[in-house]
Amino acid sequence: MTGLGDLYQDVILDHNKRPRNFGKVPDANRTARGHNPLCGDHITLTLKVDGDRIEEIAFEGQGCAISKASASLMTSAVKGKSRSEAAALFDAFRKMVTGEPHSPEDRKVMGKLEVFSGVSEFPARVKCATLAWHTLKGALESPGNTVTTE
Repeated sequence: MTGLGDLYQDVILDHNKRPRNFGKVPDANRTARGHNPLCGDHITLTLKVDGDRIEEIAFEGQGCAISKASASLMTSAVKGKSRSEAAALFDAFRKMVTGEPHSPEDRKVMGKLEVFSGVSEFPARVKCATLAWHTLKGALESPGNTVTTE
């Protein structure tokens, strides 16, 4: 692997070793748990949502490098965003990691999340990459529930 692939791998490894937004939001008003029974990854998201905006977000849990890095980058990407902006970002991310065609607008919003573009070549890892995102959706739509990738 050379060039861009090495950079992407380095970013994922960095977010796995030093995850951003790891912990709990002390005054959270939304919580959800996520679990990937195939590999054992699990995550708990805590959020402070004010009106339509995600003011604070943090995660705890255990998982593979892709799962943890995805949660780290996702929390950074959605902090300060509205629910609809977060939903659009999730949709663009899902399309990218599953190899679905996506629009130029989808690509524009990805930013650092583009490091997961290679996941589409490894279908077994898609659930690892999307666990945090499904958990976020659960926290926003039905807080307190457990979300599973199955």
